[in-house]
Amino acid sequence: MGSQYFSPFSKHELMPREEKLEVARKNGKLQIGIPRETHFQEKRVCLTPDAVEVLVANDHNVVVQSNAGEGAKYSDQEYSEAGAKITQDAEEVFGQALVLKVEPPTEEELQLLKPNSFLVSTVQPSTRNKAYFEHLAGKKISALGFEYLQDQHGQLPLVRLISEIAGTTSILIAAELLATDHGGNGVMLGGIAGVRPAEVVILGGGTVGECAARAAIGLGASVRIFDSSLMRLRRLQNEIGHRVSTNTLDPKEIKKALRRCDIAIGAIRGNSRTPTIVTEEMVQTMKQGSVIIDVSIDGGGCFETSEITTHEHPTHIKHGVIHYGVTNITSRYARTASKALSNFFLPYLLEVGHEGGFDCLISKDAGLRNGCYLFKGRHANRELAEWFDLDFKDINLLML
Repeated sequence: MGSQYFSPFSKHELMPREEKLEVARKNGKLQIGIPRETHFQEKRVCLTPDAVEVLVANDHNVVVQSNAGEGAKYSDQEYSEAGAKITQDAEEVFGQALVLKVEPPTEEELQLLKPNSFLVSTVQPSTRNKAYFEHLAGKKISALGFEYLQDQHGQLPLVRLISEIAGTTSILIAAELLATDHGGNGVMLGGIAGVRPAEVVILGGGTVGECAARAAIGLGASVRIFDSSLMRLRRLQNEIGHRVSTNTLDPKEIKKALRRCDIAIGAIRGNSRTPTIVTEEMVQTMKQGSVIIDVSIDGGGCFETSEITTHEHPTHIKHGVIHYGVTNITSRYARTASKALSNFFLPYLLEVGHEGGFDCLISKDAGLRNGCYLFKGRHANRELAEWFDLDFKDINLLML
C-alpha cells in the first residue's frame, strides 16, 4: 500500500507554467493644445514657454494658439523658440488629443473639441448648464476639473495654489474699492495713529481665508475669521503668528460682525455648490460704502446678493454695499498665476507621457481619478451629476 502525502496545493496549481516576463513601459507622445483664452478677460495661460521647452525636449508636441500668452506677457516668439507650433487656427488647437486651458470652453469651443479627447480646465459649475455637460458627454470627452483634483493626502493642490493668490488679491482689491473715488466709505485699510483701521470679516478659514488674513494683518487691518471647524481656526491662529479673533459660523455673530465691518471676504468652498452663508437681510445691515469680495463666486457665492461680474465691470452695488464677483480673480496677476499653474502641470504631463497616457495614469492615481468629472463621456462626479440631474457613474467601476 503506497503512502499518501497531504499537499495544500491542487494538482493544477502544481503543474509548471510559462514564465511571465515584465513588459517594458512605453512612453507616450502627448499632443497638447494651448488655446487663447477668450472668457471674462482671462489673461492666464496654463503653460509658460519654459514648461513647453521641457515638454518638447521629452518628445511631446505642443500647439499654441497665437497670442495665448499675451495677457501674461509671454510672446509667440518665446513659445516658438521653446519648440511649440504657433497657429492662428483655433480648430487645430482644440483638435489636439489633450487640450489644456484655464476657463471652461465656450459653446463655440465645444464644437471644436475632437471626440474622445481629454480636456483639462476649471469647471465653474455655477456658470454652466445641463446642456453643457451633455454636449461634452456626447463627444465621449474625458474631462479633468481644477476644482476636484486631489493629491496623495486627499488635499486639493490646484485649488490651494490658486487660492493663495486669490486670498492676497482679495485684500488688495478691497483696499482699492474702499477708496472714496470708487464709491467706498473712504476708510484706509491700516488706519493711522489716532484713527481706527478698517475692520475685515473673513468667512472661511481655508487657504483663501488664511492668505487674506495675512495680507490684511500685514497692512494693519483688524481681522475676524469665521469657520465651521474649530481645528481649522486653531491652526490658523498658530500659523498666522498673530492673535486674530475667530468664531464659528454662528448666524447671529456673523450678522453682528458684518454690521460693523468695512470689508467682508467670502472664502467658503463646498464640494460643488458653495453654501450661502450671508443672507440678503444680513447685507442690508452692512454700512454704506462697505465692500464684499466673494471669492467663492465661481461655486455660486456665499453671499446671497453676489452676482458674477467681469474684469471690465467688476462690481455692482446692492443695498449700498459694493460687491465684487469676478470668477477669475487671480487673472489680475496673470504672470504670477501662469507660472504657478505651469509649475503644477509640468510634472503631471511628464508623468502622463511616461505612463503612456492619461488612462494609464488615472488607473493608478486616485487623486487624478477624483479630478475627472467626465470619463469617456460618463458623468463621474456625484455632486455635479446631482446638481444637473445627470446619470452618475462611479469612475472606479469604469476603470475595471
